[in-house]
Amino acid sequence: MGLREKAKSWVDTKFLFVIRKEEDFSVITSLSITKLKVGLIFVLFLFLCFALSLFASRTFLKAWFDPEYLETENTARILELSDSIDSLLMEVRQRDLYVRNIQMVIAGETESGVILGDSVSLESGSGKEIDLFKKSESTRAIEEEFRGVPMDFSSSPIMMSNTFTETYFFPPIKGIVVAAFEPQANHFGVDIVAIENEPVKAIADGTVIMSSWTLETGYVIGIQHSNELVSFYKHNSVLLKSVGDLIRGGEIISIIGNTGELTTGQHLHFELWYKGSPLNPQEFITFN
Repeated sequence: MGLREKAKSWVDTKFLFVIRKEEDFSVITSLSITKLKVGLIFVLFLFLCFALSLFASRTFLKAWFDPEYLETENTARILELSDSIDSLLMEVRQRDLYVRNIQMVIAGETESGVILGDSVSLESGSGKEIDLFKKSESTRAIEEEFRGVPMDFSSSPIMMSNTFTETYFFPPIKGIVVAAFEPQANHFGVDIVAIENEPVKAIADGTVIMSSWTLETGYVIGIQHSNELVSFYKHNSVLLKSVGDLIRGGEIISIIGNTGELTTGQHLHFELWYKGSPLNPQEFITFN
C-alpha cells in the first residue's frame, strides 16, 4: 500500500459515537465522524475563540482581555497629570511674580530688579545679553520730559455707583485717626491709633497676597478682595496669616504694632487701592 492510499484510508476512516441508556443499553443517538471533520471542528473552535477575544478587547471587557490596556491607561494619566502640573507651576510663578512686584512697590524699591514675565534676553556669540525691550533714545527723552511732573490726584478713579454700595466693610480696628489720607504728601492711607495689642481685622472677604516684613513699614499684610480692590495693613507687631490664605470679612489677621522705620508710635497704617489707584478709606469705613 502506497503513501497515497494510506493517507486516503486515514482520512476516510470513520468513527461511530453511540449514546445508550445505562439500564437496557438501548441506543439514544449516534454520530458518525471522520478525522477530517475533527480537524475542521478544532480549527473552527480556534477561530471562534480568536474572534471572541478580539471583540472583547474592543469593548468594556478590554481591561481583562487587552494586555496593553493598563499600560496605555497609565501613560494617558501620566501625560494628563504632567500637563496639569505644568499649568499649576506656571500659575504659581505668575502669582509669585505678582506678589513680589507688590512687595517691591510697597517697599518703595525700583523696578529694575524685577524680572517680568514678558522679558526676553538672548545670548550673542560674545556672551553678552541682548535686551530686545531696551528703551530707545526717544522713549528716554519722553520719560525725562514728564519726570518731575506732579501727580494729579484731583480725579479719583472712576467707579460705578453700585461698585461698593452693596458691600459692607468691617473696620480693621477701632481707634482714632491721627493722620488722614493725603496722596499729595505720599500718604496713601490713614493712621489709626488704638490700645496696645489690639487685633487687626480684614475689612472683607479675600485672599492674602502679601505677608512679610519691609524696612520702612515693618510687618505688612495685603489682601486681594473682589472688584479689583486691595487692602494693606502696615506696622503690625505680629502677622497671623500667610500668603494664599482665604480670609473672611472681620477675621483677625494681625496685631497692631510699631514696626518699621516710618513710625513714631504704635498705630495701624491702612490703605485701600482700587484698580491701582489709592482710595480714601474714611469714605467707606468708620474707624471710631
